[in-house]
Amino acid sequence: MKIKTTNKKLSCKFGKPRLLILGCGDVGMRLLPLLCTRFRIFAVTTQASRQDALRAAGAIPIIANLDQPATLARLARLAQNIIHLAPPQSDGSIDRRTRNLTSILPDHAVLVYVSTSGVYGDCGGACIDETRTVQPHNLRATRRVDAEQVLRNWARRSQSRLGILRVPGIYAGDRLPLERLQKGLPALAADEDVYTNHIHADDLAQVIALALFRAQPGRVYHAVDDSEMKMGSYFDAVADAFALERPPRLTREKLRYAVSPMMLSFMSESRRMSNQRMKAELGMRLRHPTVAHALKQAGNVPLK
Repeated sequence: MKIKTTNKKLSCKFGKPRLLILGCGDVGMRLLPLLCTRFRIFAVTTQASRQDALRAAGAIPIIANLDQPATLARLARLAQNIIHLAPPQSDGSIDRRTRNLTSILPDHAVLVYVSTSGVYGDCGGACIDETRTVQPHNLRATRRVDAEQVLRNWARRSQSRLGILRVPGIYAGDRLPLERLQKGLPALAADEDVYTNHIHADDLAQVIALALFRAQPGRVYHAVDDSEMKMGSYFDAVADAFALERPPRLTREKLRYAVSPMMLSFMSESRRMSNQRMKAELGMRLRHPTVAHALKQAGNVPLK
């Protein structure tokens, strides 16, 4: 990926500029090859067992925990460029992890935050852009809204450049609902089904890299592909590609007794997200423009 930039905050007179990545899991590992030639990368992990893998991928591992503020002191002013991939903790209505992070972030920094499309709540299947008012329907999404606002406040105080990516369901060859399909778990009946949104993990990594250089200050971007499909159709497409049985369809009333509360919450929100701003302002060209395209590229059975 070749990116031209004139942003002085991303350049360094003495060697490579520094980049700090928090939450360097699957997407972070896909991101490292895109940026390791441009930056000296520090990757935060809570697990000592991951240090060798991070080093092999080109990062310098740092053991720290966003739930434990005392461990974050070594991160203070370590890098002017930050990618925040860490999710909030699993309880409460505020994101304590992001609040702990902003207490040690430097001034005049560049930060990309990976948020979630869940901040919009249910949109009734409407096609939405980034001007849509957030209306989270559960605490998981409420914590993300809190994180976004905390980061906006920090960016204003510190005169930093913040870019926010709102991300839907992430998939890849090793991130498909195969186990769910093999268990025969049901999907919603077609007349009650919801629109869902997707992004391939490799494409998401590239969007994040582009946002680091090109995101406008305080700007929100939908990191989403061109697919426009309902959730049941997504499950059917994956089932067909891997020669598995399509999931049975149930009404919403019956489904509540057959799936977990978290899955039911995903099945209660319907929206179609526009990606025009991502393409126009970040210059993103999707390698996997649709789920169907990605499954065909993987050499699986053509979709019906």
